Amino acid sequence: MSNRTLALITIAVVVLVGVLYFKRNQAGSVRVAGFGLHGVHSPAPDFTLSDLDGKQLALANYKGKVVLLDFWATWCVPCRQEIPQFVELQNRYGSSGLQVIGISMDDSDKPVRDFYRQFHINYPVGIGDSKLEQLYGGLIGLPINFVVGRDGRIYSKHIGVTPGAGIEQEIKALLATPAPSA
Repeated sequence: MSNRTLALITIAVVVLVGVLYFKRNQAGSVRVAGFGLHGVHSPAPDFTLSDLDGKQLALANYKGKVVLLDFWATWCVPCRQEIPQFVELQNRYGSSGLQVIGISMDDSDKPVRDFYRQFHINYPVGIGDSKLEQLYGGLIGLPINFVVGRDGRIYSKHIGVTPGAGIEQEIKALLATPAPSA
């Protein structure tokens, strides 16, 4: 195979990947309702890790709240687009029972700390690992968001950029449901 043929094939593959990426992100997120490892509305896998302040961040501590669990990374352009809307959702609905939790999939916390300050993130952020990734079914790309109801069950999974209005409607509907009694 000549160098020219190889270069043309490489260019074609790069263009194809770019077109697919653009189409996926232009169309918005893919919502997978009733996502579950064991069926519709399965319990969200619990986890415990340290947040950026070194405090314990455990999903179990948020039972009774609606949780928007956001898997993201500082190098992910679509993640950068949606984080400001998550900051706004936390501002708007935090007092009503919403808790946004960010799980950065960066390799170290240094860029995450800088990003946290730059974007004025107002919710806890921890650094994820492959174990946590596997608990949530593996991450085929970023961002991936899970909406967890007050009962600790997953109600939706969004792959790709999540349109603010759509996820806000899901959150409002779940906030309208009463917290389970202990």
